[in-house]
Amino acid sequence: MDSAPTEREMEILKVLWEIQEGSVRDVHELLEPESGLHFNTIQTQLRIMDDKGLVEHRREGRTFVYRPQCTREDVSSRFIKQVYDGAVNELMLNMLRSEKLSDKELQELESMIAEARLKKSKKRKKRS
Repeated sequence: MDSAPTEREMEILKVLWEIQEGSVRDVHELLEPESGLHFNTIQTQLRIMDDKGLVEHRREGRTFVYRPQCTREDVSSRFIKQVYDGAVNELMLNMLRSEKLSDKELQELESMIAEARLKKSKKRKKRS
């Protein structure tokens, strides 16, 4: 990934992460009702994203089939580094202070933290 995705590129990446790979038509069909973007706009955007290394394509006849070259984790990690200088705790505190998290989301965060602690604990035991 050469550079961070723009807001529009993120919309397209979300579709590709969902479907894993797809043609311009596939992406357009899923994105257009929500975004109103035209077919040619998505086609141009995918070409730009290909140049930037965000997606790659292969040919199926005359059709290009695109797939993401970065994961949600890649993008979120880059965001945390750029916006929060890698300070995950600051990001988490901002999320918690926003008061927009539901009980379910808070439970999911607690589960993720517990899982991360368990993985870290297992790694320490392997090194010992």
